[in-house]
Amino acid sequence: MSEVLIVGGGLVGCAAALRLRDAGCAVTVVDRGEPGREASWAAGGILAPEVEAHGPGAFVELMRAGVTRWRPFAEELRARTELDVGYRDDGTLQLAFDDDEAAALEARARWQRGAGVPVETLAAAEVARLEPALAAPRLALRYAGGHQIDTRAAVRAVVVACTRAGVTFVRSDVRRVRHDGRRVLGVDTDGGPRDAAHVVIAAGAWSTRLDGVPLPPGAVTPVRGQMIELRAAAPPLRHVVFGAGGYLVPRADGRVLIGSTEERVGFAKEVTAAGLGTLCARVARLCPSLATLPVADHWSGLRPASADALPYLGATAIANLWMASGHFRNGVLLAPLTGEIVAALVTGAPVPLDLTAVAPSRA
Repeated sequence: MSEVLIVGGGLVGCAAALRLRDAGCAVTVVDRGEPGREASWAAGGILAPEVEAHGPGAFVELMRAGVTRWRPFAEELRARTELDVGYRDDGTLQLAFDDDEAAALEARARWQRGAGVPVETLAAAEVARLEPALAAPRLALRYAGGHQIDTRAAVRAVVVACTRAGVTFVRSDVRRVRHDGRRVLGVDTDGGPRDAAHVVIAAGAWSTRLDGVPLPPGAVTPVRGQMIELRAAAPPLRHVVFGAGGYLVPRADGRVLIGSTEERVGFAKEVTAAGLGTLCARVARLCPSLATLPVADHWSGLRPASADALPYLGATAIANLWMASGHFRNGVLLAPLTGEIVAALVTGAPVPLDLTAVAPSRA
């Protein structure tokens, strides 16, 4: 039985742990805090590859493969844990409010149709029929297959699933990845050394700050995202809505998430007045009636970004030391697929897609 140690207990690390355990590996997840309480806990849970992608190529193909995994993964988690992760497929709207934004959306729709992506172009009256509370846009795109999950519910469910499957969770700070220059040996933690035949780095924004990881320290950098949660008596919207530089995520229980800033401020996680002001202005532009709702919560998280916005998935220069990091805005969307990829790499099974574009060697 292969012994695998995963550094990082977010959705990516836990999805990998679950798949590896199902494949018969002995799996330990090491995280300095409670599993899933960093970027995964802060994320909005939007599963919208069409909005995130800016042109055809490896990125959009990876995202489209990733989103197909979520419905069966949500059903699997419910079966294994009796917990609902809030999976919904009510669609996504992307709004334009001036001529330049409208031209950009029309160009997006053209390349997406050429790539086989189902997308509708809507006038303001059609948007008003679908979502009467929204401000009237110049133009909108609608993706009928847009999805979302409740990330905090998903974190709880995947941790329970891992625990029931026999994954071991250790709360400790990893100081260094140990290797002999050729093959990984394990990690050093503040609780002492831990040996492993395989080590998977899934530590988000901290992944390339670990001693012994053979990638440049700046290959993965933190990008702060601040968010606000509003609370209504009933859901004021059905679609996830993008526009005005951000997004609105309506939950089934009446909560609405307002996101998100993108700030390159190092590892500072503070919520700031400027950040909250940006989000409030976004609410007023997209859906003015939401501005009267009470603020139920606000928070920030650190997204792990690579220079080209693609994750690092695959082998490193050290045998049996694997990377699963740098997912930036799409760690939630790509978590189930990343779990499949990591399990295939570790066990020698067929990998579900070509990893050339996401290879750690490009750093």
